[in-house]
Amino acid sequence: MNFKSRFIIKLSVISILIWGCSKNSDNRSSGNESEVRPPTVEAVQVITGGLPLEEHITGIVKARNQMDIYPEISAPIVSINANNADYIEEGEVLVRLRDTEARERLRQAESGYAIASARARQAEADLNHKLSTLERMEQLRMRNLESEAEVENIRAEVESAKASLELSMAQLQQAESIIEERKNAVENTIVRAPVSGLVGLRNAEIGQQANPSTRLFQIGDPSQMRIEVTLTEAMTHYITPGQRAVITPSRADHSVDGTITRISPFLNPVTHTTTAEIEVSNPENVLRPGMFVTVTVYYGESEQAILVPNNALYHHPGFGQQGVFVAERVDQELMFNEEAPPDELIGPMPVRFVPVNIVAKGRMVSGIEGISNNSWVVTLGQNLLARGNDHANVRPVEWDHILNLQEIQSRDLFEIIRNKIQDQPLNTSTGV
Repeated sequence: MNFKSRFIIKLSVISILIWGCSKNSDNRSSGNESEVRPPTVEAVQVITGGLPLEEHITGIVKARNQMDIYPEISAPIVSINANNADYIEEGEVLVRLRDTEARERLRQAESGYAIASARARQAEADLNHKLSTLERMEQLRMRNLESEAEVENIRAEVESAKASLELSMAQLQQAESIIEERKNAVENTIVRAPVSGLVGLRNAEIGQQANPSTRLFQIGDPSQMRIEVTLTEAMTHYITPGQRAVITPSRADHSVDGTITRISPFLNPVTHTTTAEIEVSNPENVLRPGMFVTVTVYYGESEQAILVPNNALYHHPGFGQQGVFVAERVDQELMFNEEAPPDELIGPMPVRFVPVNIVAKGRMVSGIEGISNNSWVVTLGQNLLARGNDHANVRPVEWDHILNLQEIQSRDLFEIIRNKIQDQPLNTSTGV
């Protein structure tokens, strides 16, 4: 390729690059023009009322009579009579341990008892013999046929025989105690269910060496659940037994209603917290032992305040304050266009950010101070207004629309993310 041909190719490449840059510049210019246009937002009119006061606490679920099953002795497992999800009645056999050693120790204890019993009988016979001898010698002494020294000597032998008998009887009782202990050891080779319920978390296999620190099973009645929550010292001043509580599992379609059953009167000296319990029925198995749940405790109602959906609250990055965007003249526009469809845009109209004080906050609605009771607040599109726009096209919406949107966001966010991950194609170059 000659020099002239190479020059023409280079000139063509430079021309294409210059055209592309000018095209991108035109696109950016058109984008800037579109950003000047007023954004479109949704707004709802605030209402006045009282807001239920609620406290959100994390709790852990336990089954009624839930407990761990441990063996009392150390021995290998020879048979297992229960499995996960089996319903076991109180007293039924769960596991059998090898009892060869325990029975041998029991036989040794029984032999020791027989020896102690023989010694006790021997000591008793010796004492009776010495008592007879003492009685005969005292009679002879009364007739001056025995000396006082001989009588005192036999009396000392009688006292010694009494002590020997007491020692033998104590050894006999000790042997009886050992027999009872060894019988209990033999009985403990059979692990029985202490309560009725479902069995789970099986950790037992035939041949496994079990000891008192080995958890073999967990058992409980999942038809009745107990939710334990931790209360701070401050919470104990307004949360009391009998108050309504709603238990919401992290991935359940509905919640479970209950009431605070009891609260421990003692605070932990280190954390200054206590434990509250909520007992609920679980017929549909919505709750599972061991799961973490969100417990909403309703402990009263706030004073009258301006109520807004939680979606309306916005932390303005420029001001560093919590507030709402208030749309001006929405009422006038709606009165002027009475026959307009409810979802038709109105505006552009002025929109301003107003810092507010939150006096009460619920799961979906908050009570605030700082705006009038007939204001319209933006619930969707605040990030567009935060860029410096002071006008917007407003679509008035109803409260039901906003509350349903919030409910969908809180309930289905995890499902949406999971579905997107499942639908994402596999990247073979990265292995992801």
